[in-house]
Parts: sequence; C-alpha cells; structure tokens
Amino acid sequence: MPDEFEGDLAGAVFWGADLSGARFRDVDLTGATITHAWLAGVEIDAFVDRLIVNGVDVTAYVNEHDPWYPLRAMLRPVDAAAMRATWSALEREWTITVEQAHSVRDDALHRRVDDQWSFVETTRHLVFAIDKWFTAPVLGAGFDPIGLPNTGSLDFPWPDLDLECTPSVVEALAVLSDRSTRVGAFIDSMHDVDLDAPIEVLENCTNPLRECLFTVFEEAFWHIRYSRRDLAALGAAP
Repeated sequence: MPDEFEGDLAGAVFWGADLSGARFRDVDLTGATITHAWLAGVEIDAFVDRLIVNGVDVTAYVNEHDPWYPLRAMLRPVDAAAMRATWSALEREWTITVEQAHSVRDDALHRRVDDQWSFVETTRHLVFAIDKWFTAPVLGAGFDPIGLPNTGSLDFPWPDLDLECTPSVVEALAVLSDRSTRVGAFIDSMHDVDLDAPIEVLENCTNPLRECLFTVFEEAFWHIRYSRRDLAALGAAP
C-alpha cells in the first residue's frame, strides 16, 4: 500500500520528489507553486481562482468551460443569504440527479461503477454526512440507521448506524429528502450572527457553524457529481 499523508503540510517543500500517480483529495493548494515539473495526463477537478500555467492565466478559460461553475464557486458562501442560495442550487441539481436515476432500473442503482459507491450507497453517505455535520450536532437529533460513513471513519463508534442494512432506492431517497428539508428549514431561519456559533462534531472536534454547513454543501456537490458520472455509465437519460 502506498503511504498516506494527512494533516498540516502547509509550507512544505517537495524537492526531487516522485509524485507520479499520486492522488490529492480534499486538499488546500492555495498559493502552491510548482516549478521545473512534468505534468502529463494530469486531471484537476477543483474550484479554480487565479490558475497560471506556464505564465498563462487560464482561470477564465477553465471556469467558462466548466459546466459546474458557478455552483462550484458557491460552496463557501459568506453570509446567510448566500447560504440559502447555495442550498437551493444544490437541491435543484439533486432533483435532476434523482430524475436521471429514475430512468434506469432499480437494480442498477445498487451496482457499483469502477469500484465506486453505487447510487444508493452515495445517497446513504450523504445522509451520514448531513447527520454528522448538521442533524446530530446542530439540531440535536440522532443518526439515521442507513447512514454510510466513508472508509476512514468506519471504525468510529457512530450511534444508531446499521452498516448491514440494505435500504431500497425509495427508502434511501426518502431519508435524504427528509434531511434536505431539515437543512433548508434551518438555513431559512438562520442569521449571520449564528454562523460563528461553536458546534461539537463527533470525530471532528469543535467547528463554527459555517464550517459545518460548508462541509454539508461540499459533500452534496461532490456526490451529485459522482452520481451523475456513474448514472451516465449506467445509461441514464441525460
């Protein structure tokens, strides 16, 4: 198994390092500088703000041709009003995703594509992410049993989860719809002064409310993306 690095590497210097085949996920590369390097067959899927390649500022070109922009740029809104706009945009995209899912057979929605989570598993993970970062710590409610943690968190003693459960498509979507409604209702009544309130999150210590909501937004965005990608491979209607 290749080494895995987590934590704070800000300011680190990689000199003469072989990073071929390396994968960077959920990383902050703000201000990173790469010089005297070879980039061949490299894929970058990220929010792009001032990206200069070989002296050429390609930011505008990338964002103009990114079908997920400007939603990608809305994931860390600065105030309550912008958070409401972000959640509404994410809900619209999820509605489209569910419509696409309904265009394929239910058994296909339990099938993994390229060893990634199935659509149902992705839905279950979104339920878990919302419960971890919002339902439990913010509302004081419990985790739904169908929630599915990411691999690195499977060993944490999450309350109420049933990792052996096999919910149907309808059941998984119903729970996610409930969670989405709760998030929307909370954001609708939220004020800017609430955003810095400290929230205790299981496994992730204390975070300001805004960071909890940012995580929910980002989880929703990326798993909408993953679902659309895999649904296309399963033959879903565009």
